[in-house]
Amino acid sequence: MDKQLRRKKIIELLGDLPDSSREISVEKVHEEVRDSFVVEELVLDLNGLELVPAYFARPLERKGKLPVILFNHSHGGQYHVGKTELITSSHYLQKPSYAKQLTELGYGVLCIDAWGFGERRGKSESEIFKEMLWKGQVMWGMMVFDSIRAIDYLLTRDDVDSSRIATVGMSMGGLMSWWLAALDERVTVCIDICGQVDASSLIKARGLDHHGFYSYVPKLVKYFQTADIQECISPRPHLSVVGTYDRLTPYEGLCKIDEALTKCYEQEGYSKHWKMERYHCGHIETASMRNKVCSFLQNYL
Repeated sequence: MDKQLRRKKIIELLGDLPDSSREISVEKVHEEVRDSFVVEELVLDLNGLELVPAYFARPLERKGKLPVILFNHSHGGQYHVGKTELITSSHYLQKPSYAKQLTELGYGVLCIDAWGFGERRGKSESEIFKEMLWKGQVMWGMMVFDSIRAIDYLLTRDDVDSSRIATVGMSMGGLMSWWLAALDERVTVCIDICGQVDASSLIKARGLDHHGFYSYVPKLVKYFQTADIQECISPRPHLSVVGTYDRLTPYEGLCKIDEALTKCYEQEGYSKHWKMERYHCGHIETASMRNKVCSFLQNYL
């Protein structure tokens, strides 16, 4: 199955999605200088169902259009955090925050609250999942939809370079990074941190309950394994940094994904564009990981 047909089938599995042709509206609630960067507090209408709070961080001094990163926040059971992770980091992420680090490198950064997180919390994750399932929706599909529409929003900004858009995330945010890059070719660079989950390996390791309801897509493994989806990113640059002791991402699965994507990128003549860096750690971002992420962005974005 070629990439376009694969994307079409994947989207079909994501349930009934909102109208993607709706005009996006935005309200700037607040803007302030924090340390070495500016933060815009926004409220976006991405899906027509509920408003999506967001942060957009940018360097204090901007010259021309900015390369931009869509930062996908993690889960960690921290439903109160959401987009705030961009600004303050989390206990399993390095400091400084990605807002400070990336803006100092000259990037703009957008982060939205996912369904059930940050200012969108109120209903539990399981309640959202069950309600959406009854309505013919898939929670992960609705989350991916918002991320795709977030890119639509970025392209409306006059300070964004539409040819230089990356996506970065940790854990749940890492999953979002490769799903988003696989389905949206406007993403030019993909980086996932501790977010590589091979379905068959997770089942074999009896690790399904290590992950929340949000990521389970009905009938997905009937058609695709993780590597099948990520092959849609090739030949665009894709970095994956993983922990070999991370029980959320079984090691056997990491090897399967790496082998498949290495072969895919080699066949397309872009072997240097795929890299899985393995670290002897659990479900955390190490200092070496952060350094690798920043170097990869500077090299390709």
